[in-house]
Amino acid sequence: MLIQKGMKYRIYPNKEQQQKLAIQFGHARFVYNSTLAARKTHYKETGKGLSCFDSTKMIVVAKKEIGTDWLTQADSQVLQQKARDVDTAYRNFFRGLAGYPSFKSKHDKQTIRYPQRVKFNAGSTYLPKVGHVKTQFHRPLEGTQKSTTVSKTKTGKYFISVLCEIEMVVPEHAGASIGIDLGLSHFYIGSDGKKVAHPKLLRAAEREVKIAQRKLSKKKKGSANREKARLRLALKHERLANARKDFLHKQSAHLTDQFSFIGTESLRVKNMLKNHCLAKSIADSGWSEFVRQLEYKSVKKGGSVFKIGTFFPSSKKCNPCGYINKELKLSDRYWVCPICHTKLDRDLNAADNVLEEATAGVAEC
Repeated sequence: MLIQKGMKYRIYPNKEQQQKLAIQFGHARFVYNSTLAARKTHYKETGKGLSCFDSTKMIVVAKKEIGTDWLTQADSQVLQQKARDVDTAYRNFFRGLAGYPSFKSKHDKQTIRYPQRVKFNAGSTYLPKVGHVKTQFHRPLEGTQKSTTVSKTKTGKYFISVLCEIEMVVPEHAGASIGIDLGLSHFYIGSDGKKVAHPKLLRAAEREVKIAQRKLSKKKKGSANREKARLRLALKHERLANARKDFLHKQSAHLTDQFSFIGTESLRVKNMLKNHCLAKSIADSGWSEFVRQLEYKSVKKGGSVFKIGTFFPSSKKCNPCGYINKELKLSDRYWVCPICHTKLDRDLNAADNVLEEATAGVAEC
């Protein structure tokens, strides 16, 4: 099976290379914003969209005009890729996969993509118009390199992400099956009886983040002290994001190693976030990312993930007899079935129902 895999490495550009990368980032952002503005204007005037081909031609014209001839300082393919990115953003919007394209800010994470001509050597990476940049290859590159994305975080760290195409033989997974119920009291509860505690990372770091944010708001705009305060706040958010990512990867790796079939819920997180009492805890959980990791890791390991219907009453259904308790409240952690008189743990019962429903769903396919 042919799969695409992203491999991320940290790079350490010197001061001169950082200036060259700043030019690449700035010029690419200018092209993205200009292309987006041109497509909006063209649609208002003509009622028709601007094609990706026409957008790319505009870059060639801009390079020859006085006032924008400085675009020649950036790599041509990087600029062309930004025009394609705008086209992709529109396609994703019309397919319902993303929101309407928005303009890029220099204060956000900066990224550029090289479709080709990037070369990898022992301990360094050659980037066109930048040079050989020191690279920490903590694992070897695999397969055929398709494209390379260079990024700069808000904390000033540089990374490259290499998209590789790999021929992989899918192994046979001999593990058992499990249903998981995602929650807030516990991160997930498995039908095997295991309950994984919720890390509540945002809640733990909330006080420090608030203090750092308060200090930043009091600094004078444009001052060196404000930049230091901004960096301290960005570092706290970065550590928080890294800790959440580490937890999700470890849990998803454990489940996909142990179980060949995983049943889970189809959660509409966007709708759930409308509950202002639980929104912060739900956003801190990272459920969508967790399920995404389960899906791609299961495929690579020869397993599978099945998501049951959004409106399936996993918590309200009595697993032993099938009775639906319509009066069940969110605060009821335990309840007794009036039909079979079984005392049920709300979360364990839900996990059992998820596994049962997922197994039945696979059998129907």
